[in-house]
Amino acid sequence: MALTSKREKWMMRAAAVPMGLLALTCLYPVWFAINNALKTDKGYILNRFNLVTDPTVQNFINAWNRSRLSEYFLNSVVTTAGAVALLLIVSSLAGFAFAMLRFPYRKLLFIVILASLMIPVQVVLVPFYRTIVTLGLVNTRIGLIISYTSFFLPFCVYLMTAFYSALPRELVEAARMDGAKLIQIWWHVMLPLGKPALITLGILNTLYCWNDVLISLLVLQKERTLMVGIAALKGEYTTNVPLLMAGIVIAAAPIVIIYIIFQRRIVNGIATGAVKG
Repeated sequence: MALTSKREKWMMRAAAVPMGLLALTCLYPVWFAINNALKTDKGYILNRFNLVTDPTVQNFINAWNRSRLSEYFLNSVVTTAGAVALLLIVSSLAGFAFAMLRFPYRKLLFIVILASLMIPVQVVLVPFYRTIVTLGLVNTRIGLIISYTSFFLPFCVYLMTAFYSALPRELVEAARMDGAKLIQIWWHVMLPLGKPALITLGILNTLYCWNDVLISLLVLQKERTLMVGIAALKGEYTTNVPLLMAGIVIAAAPIVIIYIIFQRRIVNGIATGAVKG
């Protein structure tokens, strides 16, 4: 037993070396962005890889005010919040129906939803764009909210169905015997029990919607979201790199904070969808 314990310790120490190096490769871009965001354009040109010696926050002020990032930030907040709320409501209802109810073609519909997870977004961009143009949803926030919901809904339905399938069906039967309707069962029974999965989906969908560039670029062509605005900071011939780095830090800060706070829930939620399905 002592030899086994020593071997495990040495194996853990040996594995810590490449994992530490991998962590450094992930942390270096973050340090590079923050370090150069605090430099002037001249300071970046003269010393782009060294530590900043005369830090300034002027790049953050210019990015927020002159580059209209404040407007783009509001667009991202509104569309992300709206899409996440709609995704949670629809996926919770659909997951409850697929897991607890019995209706014709239930399995076939669920297979179709799972199959849609395998279709790359780029394959459906042309019919997607023609559809939103026909419906008059171009350059509207509601159009982007509906677009995010349609693209991210299959995964949400799958995860909620997997989570609700692990719950005993006797809960629904007992509620029906007490005279509760289906919508009451969902609201008073299934929704409270599904909070762990819903919180995980809320975090993941916030990450997806906030970081999206492709879909928002197609839908909001006049008013941009934050990530599209950040991409526009890069010039055609020359780029003010410190200004670009400041914009990237502003855009990444909310998501990094959310991920740090809820990282354990994200891992547990993904494991729930994988194991309980």
